[in-house]
Amino acid sequence: MKIAVGSDHAGYELKVKLLDQIRALGHEVVDFGSYDPNPVDFPDVAKLVTGAILSGECERGIMFCGTGVGAAIACNKVKGIRASVCHDIYSAHQCVEHDNVQVMCLGNQIIGHSVAIELIDIFLKAEFSTDEDFRRRVDKLSQMES
Repeated sequence: MKIAVGSDHAGYELKVKLLDQIRALGHEVVDFGSYDPNPVDFPDVAKLVTGAILSGECERGIMFCGTGVGAAIACNKVKGIRASVCHDIYSAHQCVEHDNVQVMCLGNQIIGHSVAIELIDIFLKAEFSTDEDFRRRVDKLSQMES
């Protein structure tokens, strides 16, 4: 799978530690920054990550910031994108299976890299359910964007 990855300065350290591990899971990574620990605004990077998903260049995205919250808010502002903070196993797969989330958001100040790579692996293996209830609800989310 081709994955769009991005971070602000607060998530930079975690992102850098995980890039090779994400590739080792068998995924192609497109890194949209930040490329150093200097201050950068997460909405700018989120726009690049979500744009790659909407264009079809990438299938899913992973955003890193201090808590994951700001990145999730920024990604969810983009029409057609569903993003979620995922700091536990259940949310990492359920957000895809039930809500067709495309962007996982992780907080460098919240979880360590060992937990993060497990969550990323679970998130990337998850598939959107064919259950009509979940499909109907996600369609309603899309309608709310109109």
